[in-house]
Amino acid sequence: MKTARKLTAIILSMILLFALSACGNNQNQSTGGVDMNIACIAGPTGVGMSRLMKLSDDKQTVNNYTFTVASSPDEITGKIISGEFNIASVPTNLAAKLYKKSEGKIVMLAANTLGTLSVIENGNSVNSFADLKGKTIYSTGEGSNPEYILRYLLNANGVDPDKDVTISFFAEPNQLAAAILAGNADIAFVPEPVATTVLVKKDTLRRALIINDEWEKLTINGANGVQYENSKIVMGCIVALKSYVDENKTHVEEFLKEYKASIEYVNGNVEDAAALCENYGIIASAAVAAKAIPNCNIVYITGKEMKDSIDGYFNVLFTADPSSIGGAMPGDDFYYNAQ
Repeated sequence: MKTARKLTAIILSMILLFALSACGNNQNQSTGGVDMNIACIAGPTGVGMSRLMKLSDDKQTVNNYTFTVASSPDEITGKIISGEFNIASVPTNLAAKLYKKSEGKIVMLAANTLGTLSVIENGNSVNSFADLKGKTIYSTGEGSNPEYILRYLLNANGVDPDKDVTISFFAEPNQLAAAILAGNADIAFVPEPVATTVLVKKDTLRRALIINDEWEKLTINGANGVQYENSKIVMGCIVALKSYVDENKTHVEEFLKEYKASIEYVNGNVEDAAALCENYGIIASAAVAAKAIPNCNIVYITGKEMKDSIDGYFNVLFTADPSSIGGAMPGDDFYYNAQ
């Protein structure tokens, strides 16, 4: 009898152990991966991470991720080069600068955000860039990408940015937003999610021009007769140290697979993604995020397509100000798996 009881106890223990093990496996798939420190910046370039953050919290990712959401690129730049952050989502021109500053030690893994700028108008007079002639355009980003993009598109549409329009700059997007809402800026060149924020708050405003669409109408003409026919405004990307990628190739590929799935989820489940963006501090309001996400152009582009998409954009920035991308066009080794 004692032997039977002992055998029964052993069997029950084994069943319990198996059940607990199975339960643990369902809740946490990360035991086969590595620890990764991931950084992103609040705003459009961070939106695609939101679903992955939730899965990571729920222990449903292959790798063990620790996320940092920064309010500005300055907070994470040094830590990318030092390797404190293994992978980061940053503006593409910053990625190019890091590549140059690190003497080629940074690699772009994937493009994740296309153009997020719009011309917002309090009225109905602007339906093309040609309609901006004689107008005052309010913007942010003096001496940086928004100004270079605006000037390029004006020139490309026969409008001289120095003679045919007046461009008035605000130091911060929030200052521009306040001016728009107060009626002091009737035509504005505005990034997301600020554009959506003002549109939600003032019903006399409209999105007159979507800059991503206007850019893609053009064939970008570069130096020495080079033409970039498939150019896109690629404003955000994922970067890492080449040495980290080389030493952790399998785990980086797993991250990219999970990140791609996260982006697909965000684009297909906007309301849920908006709530996650608010929860993780990527966009302050879920209500604004829900309206902004479709205009943030969150994408997942890799390899040769990534390089072909961004070359024209980098050429425009370099022509306007070489220092905007680090003083030189990035080499082919900057683009992961682009051969």
